[in-house]
Amino acid sequence: MLHCFRSWLREHRDQIVTNPIRGLIHAAYTIYLGIWYTFTSRLSVGTHIYDENWDLLIVLDACRVDVLNSVASEYDFIENVGAKWSVGSHSHEWLAQTFSEDYTDEIAETAYISGNGHTHETFISKDYPPDETVPFCWPNWRTVDTEDFGQLDMLWETAHRDKLGVPPRAITDRTVEVARDSKHDRLIAHYMQPHIPYIAGALAEDRSPTEIESNGWKSLEAGDADHDEVWQLYENNLRLVLDEVELLLENVDAENVVVTADHGNAFGEYSIYGHPEGMLLPCVKRVPWVVSSAVDTGEFTPSGEYLDDIEKTDIEDHLHDLGYM
Repeated sequence: MLHCFRSWLREHRDQIVTNPIRGLIHAAYTIYLGIWYTFTSRLSVGTHIYDENWDLLIVLDACRVDVLNSVASEYDFIENVGAKWSVGSHSHEWLAQTFSEDYTDEIAETAYISGNGHTHETFISKDYPPDETVPFCWPNWRTVDTEDFGQLDMLWETAHRDKLGVPPRAITDRTVEVARDSKHDRLIAHYMQPHIPYIAGALAEDRSPTEIESNGWKSLEAGDADHDEVWQLYENNLRLVLDEVELLLENVDAENVVVTADHGNAFGEYSIYGHPEGMLLPCVKRVPWVVSSAVDTGEFTPSGEYLDDIEKTDIEDHLHDLGYM
């Protein structure tokens, strides 16, 4: 703990010298995080997914309630967009809170198909929140191990594409395969969109994302793009993944489907951008909750285009393309 405090002091001393106001605000935020995780690692704040009724849970990474509402009329499977408070405002926090030993029996009957690289640090490296350097923290994480899942497919390892992250078709392909071949009681499909990079245009035009498409809200924060431009890219990225969700729901059998998100995303509200951990801002902490169902028509056959047995992606490369490094 003394080493942690010294690292925090050294880091924030430099920040405060460079930018006193920003440095002091960040120091206060990290003090708060130490307190936040000391308590919430023992008693989470929000709706836990395993306390809800679903056979298939579809997670849209960084999806806000209002952006899903704005495109809902374009998709027949979305009848109503509800909302719930997530147990995390950041993927790492959501994973650590969600897959807890308190739900070991349920997790043992779950197949989790994920494009999110934070699964590596959570279940393999055993590196838990906070991600920020804090002066003190006494957490009590009880997160499960990889072998505690009925099945855990970390598709970021093999389906990651340079600058694109994990395209949504990879998650659709694998989820359909698992749904047809396995007997797990619950299935989770964790898509990376509409999280940055905003790849809808790049996939449609067979090119690499532009700088603004790669950086998204970070370009907005830096003043290199205007709000409407970035929001439109974010919205199009959501349409990209909802098209895949629509395809998925026509090719799996699930009586109770829920479409939700691990967290939302801020676009400058109260000068906040992205999805900082421990953030209680509603546009970050509140997530959509759409109830639907699915019937397998058998009309879609996964191509395996993104599921080739290629060399595994380095976790740092993957997280870099998602804007975390």
